[in-house]
Amino acid sequence: MTKLSILAFILLLSAVSNAQQLITPFERDSNQTATYEQIIRWYRQLDQQYDQAKLIEIGKTDIGKPLHLFLLAADKQFASRPGRVTLLINNGIHPGEPEGIDACMMLARNLLKANKLPQNVLVAIVPVYNVGGCLNRGVSRVNQNGPESYGFRGNARNLNLNRDFIKAEAENTRAFQSMFQWLKPQVFIDNHTSDGADYQHVLTYFATQKDKLHPLVSGYMVQSFQPALDKQLTAKGFPSAPYVNHAGDTPESGLIGYNDSPRYSTGYAALFNCFGFTLETHMWKPFPARVKASYVFDEEVMWLCDREAKTILTNRQRADEAVRQQKTFPLSYKLDRSKTDSVTFLGYAAAYKPSEVSGLKRLYYDRTKPFMKRVPYWNTFAVEAQVDKPRTYVISQGWTEIVGELKRNGVTLTPLAKDTLIKVAAYYITDFRTPQRPYEGHYPHSGVNVRTDTQTIQFYKGDFLVPTTQVANRYIVETLEPQGVDSFFAWNFFDSILDQKEYFSNYIFEDTAADLLKQNPILRKQLDEKRAIDKAFAENANAQLEFIYKQTPYYEKTHNRYPVYRIN
Repeated sequence: MTKLSILAFILLLSAVSNAQQLITPFERDSNQTATYEQIIRWYRQLDQQYDQAKLIEIGKTDIGKPLHLFLLAADKQFASRPGRVTLLINNGIHPGEPEGIDACMMLARNLLKANKLPQNVLVAIVPVYNVGGCLNRGVSRVNQNGPESYGFRGNARNLNLNRDFIKAEAENTRAFQSMFQWLKPQVFIDNHTSDGADYQHVLTYFATQKDKLHPLVSGYMVQSFQPALDKQLTAKGFPSAPYVNHAGDTPESGLIGYNDSPRYSTGYAALFNCFGFTLETHMWKPFPARVKASYVFDEEVMWLCDREAKTILTNRQRADEAVRQQKTFPLSYKLDRSKTDSVTFLGYAAAYKPSEVSGLKRLYYDRTKPFMKRVPYWNTFAVEAQVDKPRTYVISQGWTEIVGELKRNGVTLTPLAKDTLIKVAAYYITDFRTPQRPYEGHYPHSGVNVRTDTQTIQFYKGDFLVPTTQVANRYIVETLEPQGVDSFFAWNFFDSILDQKEYFSNYIFEDTAADLLKQNPILRKQLDEKRAIDKAFAENANAQLEFIYKQTPYYEKTHNRYPVYRIN
């Protein structure tokens, strides 16, 4: 994109906005992005001026200010309805990446001014999601080419909101989830800015990982929607490439698809058969070019949704019904390097030279040596772990946080009408790994192993049954099964079950243990066998007492017992 065409774009937008005296800070000065106050004031003005626009507050944020949603509807009906696609566009999840904020302000105004709203699409725009980060303005992105100042990645609690879509610690996220379940969008865009390698593309993006979507949605997205979108982007001067997640030192080594698990916005949306795009404009490109790229991307997705509304809605309806009936659900995925594709990439030659800082070899890109070539692309992910769903899950009412999460995400829960003994399959956590340092305020578990024990457990009036005949089945299974990569167990919601509450006193239990071994030859044999194969165990008196203790009725059944039960 040439400087001349970018200038023409800005002048065109200015001419439109001058006609109605609504000019964005970006249009006044192309090295500026709007502040929070300017953003909300802008959308209020559009709401007041046009009947086809509506600005609403959808909940709280961690900074104490409301989270807003701006709706555009040609028929002035500001809710999801049959026959119309809902396109949700999210801006400012990382406010230091503000292009989408400015682009959507102009896009909304221009659609309203021209009275050219899509007839088959409800356009839902989150003006700025991370309000706390937006208010915390500065220059924290050291290599970014404009604007002059911008918001910060962390929110008011220093959370990265694009890692919060399952644990939902932020008020922002809880508001977003409620909004998402109300809107039930079929298509989603999350506007971002990328860093990393240098290349010619202003615009890269990744779509929802195709192997995680229901085939009815995934097949259409990959075979029809994306090719049409890429064609339009190229025609508008923004040839795209997959998000530049490269396999080696440089993009020429090949690109790897993004494994967007449910903690991320597009991964969360995929749990509900909504396909999405994370747009990544390149931070080294001039800010005006990045804003224009965001404008073009969002606009082209919108018009494709309008044109393809019937197909999008039909695929979604069929996928939702299939998920109700689906029996087996993946819990984790791994990259399949045996499946290789290739994509056209517009890059710069990479080379190495001595660093002026360290004197050691450093990488650089030579912009005088652009190239266009096909590079490998690995974007197939195989199921690593999966599980058959039960007929129903059972969870105690005491886990109020989990119950709240489920309800907010559209899950139907049925409370028990009376105290009831229920035969269930109970998991016991047998192994897991936990990092030494926190990640987003948690120590997420991975490598979880379980064993299953059939037990009859007393449940009480008000405890909950969670049937698995729901559209939300993927969310239910992937959060409630402890081996899920972003399960509630992985995010430490159930860590209290890992604590043993009762113990024994060695010097007293010695006599009890001796009696138990006399009375139970099988236990004696098990102890002898373990001592024979485990030298450390054989030399540890306390470990041997604990081994015996855990085979007795004194040892609490609830230790390491996962408190979400399965009725198979």
